[in-house]
Amino acid sequence: MEEGRAALLDCNKTRAFVRCASHAQDELYGFRTWLRWLCVDQSNPWTACLSWLVFLVFAILVPAISHFVLACSDCDSRHSRPYDAVAQLSLSGVASLSFLCLTRFVSKYGLRRFLFFDKLCDESETVRRGYTQQFNRSLKLLFFFVLPCFAAESVYKIWWFSSGGTRIPFLGHVIVSNTVACILELCSWFYRTVVFFLICVLFRLICYLQILRLQDFAQVFQAESDVESVLREHLRIRRHLRIISHRYRVFILWALIFITASQFASLLITLRPGADVNIFKSGELAWLYRTFLLNICPQLCSVSLLAGLMILLRSATRITHKAQSVTCLAAKWHVCATIDSFETPENETPVIRNADEQIFTACSEGSSDFDDVGDEEDELDNTKFVPSYAYSTISFQKRQALVTYFENNGAGITVYGFMLDRTSLHTIFGIELSLVLWLLGKTVGIS
Repeated sequence: MEEGRAALLDCNKTRAFVRCASHAQDELYGFRTWLRWLCVDQSNPWTACLSWLVFLVFAILVPAISHFVLACSDCDSRHSRPYDAVAQLSLSGVASLSFLCLTRFVSKYGLRRFLFFDKLCDESETVRRGYTQQFNRSLKLLFFFVLPCFAAESVYKIWWFSSGGTRIPFLGHVIVSNTVACILELCSWFYRTVVFFLICVLFRLICYLQILRLQDFAQVFQAESDVESVLREHLRIRRHLRIISHRYRVFILWALIFITASQFASLLITLRPGADVNIFKSGELAWLYRTFLLNICPQLCSVSLLAGLMILLRSATRITHKAQSVTCLAAKWHVCATIDSFETPENETPVIRNADEQIFTACSEGSSDFDDVGDEEDELDNTKFVPSYAYSTISFQKRQALVTYFENNGAGITVYGFMLDRTSLHTIFGIELSLVLWLLGKTVGIS
C-alpha cells in the first residue's frame, strides 16, 4: 500500500514535466510575467506586436534620434560625445542580434521546449530540483549584472542633460524636453542591455541543466550498471549538447564578432592622433573609479557587453570541461575495477573492499591535501577512488571499449564544429592580443 502511494506521488511529480505545450498557470507563469513586463514576451500575437514595437522604438529609433539630433556637436569640450556612435551601434547591434535570436527560439520551439522543461520527466528528482531552483534565481542574476551598469549610466546621463548637454526645446520647454530625452535614453539603454543579458542568462541556465545531468550521470559509475545503459545515457546527453550548440552557435559567433569590433573601434577612436580623452567624452563607454583621485580614467571597452560575453564563454567552457571529465571518470572506474579483479580469487565471490582493505594506503586517499581541495571537486572531477562494482558483471573488454568510446567521442558546446573549451579561450585571447598589439603599433608606435 505504501509503495503504491509513493509510486502515485512520484507519478504526479513527473506528470508536470511531461507536457511540451505550456498553459497559463504552469511553472513558467512567473517567468513569462517578467518577460511581459520587459516587453520581450511573444506568447501571443498581441504581445508579439508590442514586443516588436518596443524593440523598434528603443533599439533603433531612440538611439538614432539621440545620436543625430541630441549629440550637440557645437557643445563645449565637456559635453561633446565623440564615442556616442560606437556606443550606440554596439549596443543596438548586439541587442538586435539578441532580440532576433530570442524571437526565433520562442516562435520555433516554444519557451517550455527551449528551456528543456519538456525533458525533465526523464531526469532524477535531484536534477529537477536543482534546475528549478536555478531557474527561479535566473532573473535575479540578470538584474545583478544590469542594475550596477544602469546606475552608472543614469548618473552620467543625468549629469549630461542637467549641465546643459543639449538645449533643443522640442516640447516647448528646455527642462521638460531634457527630462523626457533623458528618460527615453535611459529606457533605451536599459532595454538593449536587458535583452542581451537575458539571452546570455538563459544560455547559462540551459548549460547548468546539462551540468546537473552530467553529475547525475556520474553516479552510474558508483553502482552496478551495464555498459549499454551507460552508453545510452551518454548518447542522450551528447544529443542535447548538440541541440544547444546548434541553437546558439549563430548568436555566440556574431556576439563575439560584434563585441570585438566595437571594442577595437573604441580603441581606435581613443588612440587616434589628436584625440582628447577625458571622463566627460568617454563616459558613454564605461567608467573606472580610482579611490581618492579626482580624475576618472576611461575604459576601452563596454563593461556590460564584455560581462555578457564572459557569461557565454564561461558557461560553454564549463559544460565542455564537465563533459570531458566523463572520460577521466570512466578511465578511473576501469582502472579500479581491473586492479581489484586481480586481488580476488577465482573461486571467491567478488565483493566491494572496505577502506582499510584497499590496495592503496588510507593515507593516500585521506590526506590533508585532499581535504584542502574543498568545493573544487564534484562527482565528475575528483580524486576519489571508485567502488569496484564493475568487474563482477562487466568484462575487461567491455570496460575498455567504453573508455575508448569516451576518449574518441568528446562532448561539449561547439560553434560550427569548433569545441568551446579552455584551448579555444586561449586561442581567442591570443588573437585578440595580437590585434591589440597590431593596432597599438599602427597608432602609438609600439613594436
